[in-house]
Amino acid sequence: MNTDELTLAKWWEPAENGKLLCTLCPRYCTLGEGQNGFCYIRKNIDGRMYSIGYGRPTGFAVDPIEKKPLSHFLPGTQILSFGTAGCNLGCKFCQNWSTSKAKIDNNNSYYASPEQVIELAKKHDVPSIAFTYNDPTIFGEYVIDVSKLAQEEGIRTVMVTAGYIDKEARKEVYKYIDAANVDLKSFSEIFYHKITFSHLNDVLDTLRWLKNETNVWFEITNLLIPGENDSPGEIKKMCNWIIDTLGIDVPIHFTAFHPDFKMRDKPRTPSTTLQAAYRIAREAGINYVYEGNVHDVSGQTTYCPKCRKPLIKRNWHSILSNDIQNNSCSFCGVRIAGIFH
Repeated sequence: MNTDELTLAKWWEPAENGKLLCTLCPRYCTLGEGQNGFCYIRKNIDGRMYSIGYGRPTGFAVDPIEKKPLSHFLPGTQILSFGTAGCNLGCKFCQNWSTSKAKIDNNNSYYASPEQVIELAKKHDVPSIAFTYNDPTIFGEYVIDVSKLAQEEGIRTVMVTAGYIDKEARKEVYKYIDAANVDLKSFSEIFYHKITFSHLNDVLDTLRWLKNETNVWFEITNLLIPGENDSPGEIKKMCNWIIDTLGIDVPIHFTAFHPDFKMRDKPRTPSTTLQAAYRIAREAGINYVYEGNVHDVSGQTTYCPKCRKPLIKRNWHSILSNDIQNNSCSFCGVRIAGIFH
């Protein structure tokens, strides 16, 4: 592999026996000569680590921002979305496994410099760019360069992520990021360990950090899988943690699972499960709760936390009406958490 065409990675150090230690995420892979990390796109070549996914997206799309999902960040706008091959988690239920489990050298990919990504966003006249589809943590160098240029051009950037990232690396990766959706896959370490091959506490730590040490607007997604992470007790425990640690204004999206990858034996999530989770979160005190991957207008609508009037009515990813004015409820005047302009 010609290293002249590759980008030298950040976040690594020499290890024993000529190996390299990757310090980008809590997996801390140790790579021998010629080896790739668990994520596939970080590689030891001649004793140096390279980000072989840099500038190699698997494709672009212009999506509604509600699809990320984000309900309190520029609602009703379009967002340029892209990802690369690979992932640093091993979720058995992955719904993007065709790219997250692919290697960059055997998966269709394009070359796009950070400058070309910005030009594409301008061409489509979108106000923001999303790093998504696989987990953008693994192509952090690319994220930094694109988001820095985007900020200079007045374009916002969004991370759609599992939040599984090293404490030091995240300071750099998120430096120019405006918003994030963090996939809190469960509130059980057993689930995280057995089904995602990662750990819960590292994700919770990222959420605390986003809340307490950054200005990044973030929302949480919880994909409910029948019989795995959908018990009322677990959902209530998670909601109480969110309220106690992050506050009542962090939106949560409960989304429906469909059989895929290595969990094709599981049924789709019933709408009644999402509705029950919605009620648990609202009764716990979370102000903004949503249902996703199902058709439920009431479950996708933003309500005023004070007067309970519907403010942003949605049908799937389409905005039917918007009664938020100057970040406030147009009926009672209470401020609505989020970035709406």
